[in-house]
Amino acid sequence: MSTTPPTPSITADYAQRVTDDLSANRSEQERVRTELARLQEELVRLEESEQVLTKMQEVLGTTPKQTARKGKSGKTAAVPAARRSNGRAAAGKTGTTTGRKTSKKAASPKKPGEPTWLELATAHLTGQSEPKSAAEVSSALSEAHPERAVQVTVVRNTLEQGVAQGLFVRSKQGRSVFYSPVVPVSA
Repeated sequence: MSTTPPTPSITADYAQRVTDDLSANRSEQERVRTELARLQEELVRLEESEQVLTKMQEVLGTTPKQTARKGKSGKTAAVPAARRSNGRAAAGKTGTTTGRKTSKKAASPKKPGEPTWLELATAHLTGQSEPKSAAEVSSALSEAHPERAVQVTVVRNTLEQGVAQGLFVRSKQGRSVFYSPVVPVSA
């Protein structure tokens, strides 16, 4: 009796399975391409409809702030050429802003004559005998200036700006970062 396994049939089974998987993959690619083309055409129709409605709104003289949502540039993002179906140009999304951009000026803006965050942080740190963290500086500034909305990230960025300008010295202790004013060198 022979003890060699029948390798040709196993190889043939695997070859058939790979061929079937490849065929399924290609048919799925084609399905996705047709769906993409349909969605791109729908997007073009919606963009055209938006332009018509915007013009109608301008003619009527009612232009609410919510409807004027165009990005900073009217550029459109296109799908790479390899992904386009039938060689048609892709109609991409117009540049829209994310939710992060809208809250940029959510804090109360600085009124004319008020000191800047850098000036406030410098004044606070100059009066301290030991280095302070950004959280400590922001809590002290919020107590000293309750009329201004103090955010820890704004204070941290301000302190880093002061480090870049040579006004503060940054020191690390483990994962914590502390800031202190630069001590002037006396001759």
